[in-house]
Amino acid sequence: MAYALYQIIVILLDVLWWIIIIQAVMSWLIAFNIVNMGSDFVRTVMTALDRMTAPIYNPIRKVMPDLGALDLSPMVVLLAILIIRQAVLPPLFGLV
Repeated sequence: MAYALYQIIVILLDVLWWIIIIQAVMSWLIAFNIVNMGSDFVRTVMTALDRMTAPIYNPIRKVMPDLGALDLSPMVVLLAILIIRQAVLPPLFGLV
């Protein structure tokens, strides 16, 4: 039972990882005018990604200094996911 819970948590962290990566790539494509925000599909995808990640980013953005246009909160979240997945979960579930 514990291993199944471990696998579920790992899968959820992997999904979150890819959501953050996709959001970062989409924001770069929009910033360089490769993808147009005038498109309904692009706007819908970006809105959905923003709504999924905003609750995670906002507490980090409050703590981190303002660097202007550079937002490091996705990188901090990705680093936290990596640490949780490799350093916290295995000992917690006795998989070391």
